[in-house]
Amino acid sequence: MGKLKLIIGNKNYSSWSFRPWIALKVKRIEFIEELSPFDFTAGNPDFAKFSPSKKVPVLQDNDLTVWESLAILEYLAECFPEAGLWPEDRADRAWARAIANEMHGGFMSLRSECPMNMRRAVRAIPISEATGRDVQRIVDIWRECLEHSGGPFLFGDFTNADAMFAPVVNRIAVYELSDDPDIIRYSEAMMKLPAWQEWEAAGKAEPWTVEEEEV
Repeated sequence: MGKLKLIIGNKNYSSWSFRPWIALKVKRIEFIEELSPFDFTAGNPDFAKFSPSKKVPVLQDNDLTVWESLAILEYLAECFPEAGLWPEDRADRAWARAIANEMHGGFMSLRSECPMNMRRAVRAIPISEATGRDVQRIVDIWRECLEHSGGPFLFGDFTNADAMFAPVVNRIAVYELSDDPDIIRYSEAMMKLPAWQEWEAAGKAEPWTVEEEEV
């Protein structure tokens, strides 16, 4: 294994980039960060140079390229088993993978109506019934995991499951989507992570604005 490079998009908006980035940071896995900014109107033709899907994030390990956030997280778990990127218990590990995959493939209404935005002022917005159902499902997932593990993270220690839901923590906070005490406690634990605060500060400092992501 060589020096890992993670190519990411705008920190203010790129929820998919945030997922492997925060996992790498929390688990103190060394990597080179390369930011390739995007604009949803114009696109970014440079993505085609390094990404088979023409999207970010992309992890490069010597000649190996891994794309898609969850695939990157799985690869990191294989390369760094000592980091505890999945729970040790087999049943918990299966549970964590199930909710990570549910996050990867679902919650389309929430994503569409409430995009991740690190510098957005906290303000509630009207949401559709579909987004309300997405939020309730996330609340149920988090509550069940936290009741089982005792927290502070979904399976006790920070795992890939937390990385997959990290952008949702921002969405719930800035759009005021839930006042459930368990959700607030979990969100606070996530937002107190130095890695979270580093990403958030960098996102707020970025010069780019993508109008399609401003709600």
